[in-house]
Amino acid sequence: MVITGSGGGLGPAVVDAFVQAGATCHLPVRHAAAATQPGTKTVDGVDLSNEASVAEFYRSRPKLWASIHLAGGYAAGKLLETSAAELQRQIDLNLMTAFLCSREAVKSMLAANNPEGRIVNVVSRAALEPGKGALAYSTSKAALAMMTRCLAEEVSDQGILVNAIAPSIIDTPANRAAMPTADTMRWPKPNDLAEAILWLASPENRLTSGAIVPVFGRAR
Repeated sequence: MVITGSGGGLGPAVVDAFVQAGATCHLPVRHAAAATQPGTKTVDGVDLSNEASVAEFYRSRPKLWASIHLAGGYAAGKLLETSAAELQRQIDLNLMTAFLCSREAVKSMLAANNPEGRIVNVVSRAALEPGKGALAYSTSKAALAMMTRCLAEEVSDQGILVNAIAPSIIDTPANRAAMPTADTMRWPKPNDLAEAILWLASPENRLTSGAIVPVFGRAR
């Protein structure tokens, strides 16, 4: 299986959950930063926003059960503070990476005649509820949510299940540093989010597809 964004705030918990479940995790990265842990295979030099790079990565993988897309990025900014370049950057980080990986994962699953493939994306509460201060980010994640639902419809006849989780602010060191006075007990924990992703990608999920699963914790 493939997991993108393995080095982010949510990535290590998701990788650990799948390794503990017995999966072999293929981790595409731009630059390898650490030794590969047991149960994982890190592939260096993969640009997830580059069509050719993503296609080559998936072509070189063995038979694929699931593809989990955690890669992305956040940028604050109201409309009048957001340049066209920043909007495009958010679209590239949050939508294009998942689009390319989803497309190549589906190709791989169909080529392997895998009728039980799984794709899981990560959107955001900000994609579901309008708010202030992060227009480009919210818009790119909302587009990813719709892409998830559309793809689920497209591949339903092939038996591939496509879903996403929508967390609120995740309890990561970076978010704690950015919001030192926040009540972090209300934030969803990476391990809990990893369990939700694991179930969506597992054989135990036999029916759920096209879902955007709210995993807000007790935020707000």
